[in-house]
Amino acid sequence: MMALSRQEVARDLGPALVACSGPLEAAPFTGVAIDSRRVREGDLFFALRGQRHDGHDFLPQAIGAGARGAVVSRPFPDVPEGVTLYHVSDTARALQLLAAARRARHPSLAVVGVTGSVGKTTCKELTAAVLARRYRVLKSEGNLNTEVGLPLALLGLTDEHEVAVLEMAMFAQGDIRLLCQIARPRLGVVTSIEPVHLERLGNLGAIAAAKGELVEALPSDGAAIVNGDSPWAHRLLARGPARAVLYGTCRQCHLQGEVVESHGLEGFTFRLRWQGREATVRSPMPGKHNLHNLLAAAAVALSLGMEWEDVVEALACARSDLRLRTLSGPGGSTIIDDSYNASPASVVAALDLLAEMPGRRIALLGDMLELGDAAEEGHRQVGAHAARTTDVLLLLGEMAPTVAAAALAAGHRSVRVLTDKEEAVALLSRELRAGDWLLVKASRALALETVVEALAR
Repeated sequence: MMALSRQEVARDLGPALVACSGPLEAAPFTGVAIDSRRVREGDLFFALRGQRHDGHDFLPQAIGAGARGAVVSRPFPDVPEGVTLYHVSDTARALQLLAAARRARHPSLAVVGVTGSVGKTTCKELTAAVLARRYRVLKSEGNLNTEVGLPLALLGLTDEHEVAVLEMAMFAQGDIRLLCQIARPRLGVVTSIEPVHLERLGNLGAIAAAKGELVEALPSDGAAIVNGDSPWAHRLLARGPARAVLYGTCRQCHLQGEVVESHGLEGFTFRLRWQGREATVRSPMPGKHNLHNLLAAAAVALSLGMEWEDVVEALACARSDLRLRTLSGPGGSTIIDDSYNASPASVVAALDLLAEMPGRRIALLGDMLELGDAAEEGHRQVGAHAARTTDVLLLLGEMAPTVAAAALAAGHRSVRVLTDKEEAVALLSRELRAGDWLLVKASRALALETVVEALAR
């Protein structure tokens, strides 16, 4: 548990602190919260302004739940005795300053930044799991990867931690640069450059430039760990002075891997090569697409100096269960719930996993959002791939006709465009039977997890 003295907060906020009221000598803060419903006794509450809610409106609830202090940008009368208020002009910026100061007090900490269009959360989880075999590791929980989430993760830093593995998200140019200014990474992983966020950034070159801000921020004695199978790899590496470490399946990669055998939901076996050494590893991670995530984790560990044998053993145990779930469905069927998010690359990977399952293979797919001008092509690509990997294809969303047309053109014989989620639940409840496998996947906004929940009940 973190301990943060009240004087330390005042000092770390520096010129951003407009005024301070309440005691500075009282008990320290033992945590940080931005949601009044999750405040614990001893927390410092940040009243952040969001699109829908203003944290200032919930300050009484936060204090009632045990907050010892709060960072605010507007005055509050009648604050209970013993509560310290820090008045700033921008509470989100204050959170970032506090996290940056905490990181600066741990100069020997090795920070690993992880970004990419797809796979960054899984990559972060696997990297932390491999490193935990030797180091005391702090990792960003879930997807705390934004200008608010990453500071919250860093504020969990204690003197015991030796390595921090932090996910870094991007919505616009400059976002990752800001996160790097806060976290000061020594190693950076770029998993992929894909047509995600095209609606905001316009083209793949702009996405690569935004992700490349991580490489630019690395020191000369650091390591830029990049997917060597990506056509953007060398352009990314040219962005900064750090040592280049390429991972992937092609011959140019410093760390090479290849899948030997797939075991479906039980994982897969792969071969690993690094500086003349070779090992065969059986991973419990389902889906061959996770090879690159495991290679990235291994590249980080080896770059930090972990022994080859320790890395190989850790890879055989490392797993991430954040996203994909398997559940029992109607009639003895099995549901593969991968409904958290979707891009063309991740949907193709999920379809490949479905194709390995025995029995009838059914996919319920919804729209992939934020693809911009690449939306038409991306959905056609998925439709064509579904023709090769599914027995039944069910579709929802505005782009469903595009996917259906591509699947039919590629020879699929059982494609259906559904009106809404209720129709999907009704149809699948009737039709699923023992031995069937159902994959559910779409962008988060479609909320297809409600279909999964209804079928699982």
